[in-house]
Amino acid sequence: MEKEYRLRSNKDFKTVYNKGKSYWNRNLGIYVLKNNLQRSRIGFSITKKFGNSVTRNRTRRRISEICRQNFNNIREGYDIIIIPRKNVIDITHTQLKGSIFHIFKISRILKG
Repeated sequence: MEKEYRLRSNKDFKTVYNKGKSYWNRNLGIYVLKNNLQRSRIGFSITKKFGNSVTRNRTRRRISEICRQNFNNIREGYDIIIIPRKNVIDITHTQLKGSIFHIFKISRILKG
């Protein structure tokens, strides 16, 4: 994903955590906050309790790739933080994709 579409600074993460709305399902959590930009930005937050660095980075890459492929389906003007739960390690790519679409749908950030 290109830099302009990533949520990167600690200040931005704190703003989304403090002012954003959260949604959860069995596999993921998401914080969403409307921004004043013409584009949406996505960030990922995976704690050390999740596993070692290999596990955390593999999970982040899997989620990032699904978001990158479907970025045109996300409404413009939102800051989004995705937080995976521990059971994401054991699910298939198809199940993870379904879980991401489900959480996007309940948070109303999907187009259409």
